[in-house]
Amino acid sequence: MTSLKHIYCLLFAMLFALNGIAQERKVQNKPYIDERQFHYGFFVGVHDQSIKLQNSGHIDSNTGAQWTAENDGQNFGFSVGILGDWKLATWLNLRLSPGLHFGSKHIKFRNLADGETKTQDMKSCYIGMPIDLKVSGPRFNNYRPYVIAGIAPMYDLTSGKQTLLRSTPYTTTLEVGLGCDFYLPYFKLIPELKFSFGLNNILRKNRPDLTDSSQYLFTQSVDRATFNMISLCFYFE
Repeated sequence: MTSLKHIYCLLFAMLFALNGIAQERKVQNKPYIDERQFHYGFFVGVHDQSIKLQNSGHIDSNTGAQWTAENDGQNFGFSVGILGDWKLATWLNLRLSPGLHFGSKHIKFRNLADGETKTQDMKSCYIGMPIDLKVSGPRFNNYRPYVIAGIAPMYDLTSGKQTLLRSTPYTTTLEVGLGCDFYLPYFKLIPELKFSFGLNNILRKNRPDLTDSSQYLFTQSVDRATFNMISLCFYFE
């Protein structure tokens, strides 16, 4: 996650440095593309999924075991989808960007009583339907920075295949991000960094699927779980 932030910060530092150096106006590529009412495109990108866990402190009355859980590493995945953009005003657009997000979340369990550890990979394939407002700055030569904010309902197609912890398939995230439109001769390239914060508890407490009752301890050890994601995507419009 940190490396993605550094890459994007470097990109914007270069942009603003160029803005300060090159004061002369240049020939604009695609000068009328932003005058269209509707825009369409697609995107590809990478992301880092995480799951924020709140431990309950539950202690098993029979064995004295007290398990804690944490998301202990970065979990890079792949994203792909399409883009629909509706111009509301010169500086304001409404965007729909349905997509698929393939990835996983690595969880480490530790028994505080004896130091025993267990791990779980929660693989996921999310279908997302982000609804965002895009607020753009003025265009300078062939680039135009912007910020976005919105919500994204998401559905995990693989939630039924999890073991020690299991999540509900539905979640909703709050999204904020920033990006820049680059106007190239034949299309518009849009790199974007976006942060998604889960709003609801995705931990499934009812576990009739468990064949071994001792495994229910791991579900009891966690009170709440929320989904988070940071993504770096490239839109082609």
